[in-house]
Amino acid sequence: MKASRKRQRGLALSGLILLGIVVVLVAIAGIRILPSIIEYYTIVEDATAVARDPATKTATVADIRKAFDRHAEIDDVSSIRGRDLDVSKEGNEIVLSFSYTKKIPLTARVSLLIDFEGSTAGSAKQ
Repeated sequence: MKASRKRQRGLALSGLILLGIVVVLVAIAGIRILPSIIEYYTIVEDATAVARDPATKTATVADIRKAFDRHAEIDDVSSIRGRDLDVSKEGNEIVLSFSYTKKIPLTARVSLLIDFEGSTAGSAKQ
């Protein structure tokens, strides 16, 4: 009679600890990065709302920037202001473009630098 050898499968304790450390580090980075990403999408929504507003079709650049500042104040946006927007016109549509850099501290000596940019070009078509 042959003795059957069972092949062991699984994760060693050291591998489990290492996997846990990696998961925790990724979770910490995600928790720190997520608010900046949410703010970026809020800025895009505010810029799109201003560009789609019928009142901005005849407004001056200063009025468009003030309208964006009102939207940004309501949504608690602090990374960009109306003065940072590039306002242009493509055809009959107002196009708002922006870019900014966000520095996100991950630990005491490690930071993540993200360049955000966006535009409302093509978003006014429905």
